[in-house]
Amino acid sequence: MNLIELFEKFPNEQSARQWLEDIRWPDGDRHCPFCAGKNTYHVENEKPMPYRCPDCRKYFSVRTDMVMERSKVSLQKWVIAIYLISSAKKGMSSLALGRAIGVTQKTAWFMGQRIREGWNLGTEPLTGTCEVDEVYIGGREKNKHGDKKLRAGRGSVGKIPVLGVKQRGGDVFAVPVASADKATMTDFVLGAVAEGETVYTDEHAGYNDLNLYFEHDFVKHGAKEYVRDDVHTNSIESFWAILRRAYYGTHHYMSPKHLHRYVNECTGRQNMRGHDDLVQMAMLVKGMEGRRLTYQQLTQ
Repeated sequence: MNLIELFEKFPNEQSARQWLEDIRWPDGDRHCPFCAGKNTYHVENEKPMPYRCPDCRKYFSVRTDMVMERSKVSLQKWVIAIYLISSAKKGMSSLALGRAIGVTQKTAWFMGQRIREGWNLGTEPLTGTCEVDEVYIGGREKNKHGDKKLRAGRGSVGKIPVLGVKQRGGDVFAVPVASADKATMTDFVLGAVAEGETVYTDEHAGYNDLNLYFEHDFVKHGAKEYVRDDVHTNSIESFWAILRRAYYGTHHYMSPKHLHRYVNECTGRQNMRGHDDLVQMAMLVKGMEGRRLTYQQLTQ
């Protein structure tokens, strides 16, 4: 779907609202987000909200109990923002999003963080042949201001480790961790991959215990060995390239507090890439149900 088709699909507020309601309440099966009652009715003047549940006596709308709740931004702008963020392979900055939909950078940043909550869906343990690797996200020490430098070394110093697993021909799962030690890395793989499956890694010592639970083999990057028969980590490293480009090329900075949301965004977009744009948008909207994220939660 291109931009012309997007605006033909959502030319006004009513079209965006109807699309969101069809996703949340398919086949007109509207129910109360507070008590799940189905005996709801439309409020004639839509004040204070379009719908009311006589069972719990509460008013609600399609925004209720979603990340869009209490937002003053129009639903049309929300839908356009969902499209722009979900279709941008390397993400979209809050400055670019704000210019595109006509809101301030602060509002666009808040919207972006809430939209990313829709990708926070978790995953079932992956099966088949899986590749596991780690990446370190953060700025280079040499580029930091003097009062921000840790002066503790180079490489991964001051960066946040992110562990990831890629099922060959399938999904990706990744998560930031406090430390890339053996216990953390082993627990991550045990939670992300079904026990007994084939796992390929590099020679990092943190993966040494994987052979106790998986068919484990590795390549020796330190010896410039990157592929040996079917053993390699090229697929997960291709995903890291996208995450790095989102960091360096789009956002330029991802704080440790919010890094997990940007990682969720990259994994969610990767896992939904086989679907059409409208299907991806609908999946993202479904993931927003039952979630609230206030500005205070984001900034405190």
